[in-house]
Amino acid sequence: MSQTDVDQIVQRYVAVWNEPDAAARKRAVAELWVQDGVEFVEGTQFRGHDGLVERVAEAYGLFVASGEYDVTHDKHVTVHDDVVMLTIQLTHAKGAKLGEVGWAARVFLVLDDDGRIVHDYHLTVQPLPEA
Repeated sequence: MSQTDVDQIVQRYVAVWNEPDAAARKRAVAELWVQDGVEFVEGTQFRGHDGLVERVAEAYGLFVASGEYDVTHDKHVTVHDDVVMLTIQLTHAKGAKLGEVGWAARVFLVLDDDGRIVHDYHLTVQPLPEA
């Protein structure tokens, strides 16, 4: 896998969480994950394209749709064989905290030979503050 391939996967992965259009999100999920792909988050599993589409839509609705956050990453990406590791973030998109990171997780993407996500692990390293 070339650095260009990795950069494109990471760019598309981050973009899907920021995508406002439901049909475009669904297409992006189908392009990023294998049909039976799984995301593991805080003891919960989201399986298959339908489960992943629901998961991404829910996260978008909770954090991005309001304009409160953008999903970003910290630009440090590590690759080992078929595993891509990055830190994904919810970055404040408005107000006094503009640009500050409100939440972060290490993400481990296990890819197939075609560069599609088979397993997606989120391990929170900076939880959202208590409301």
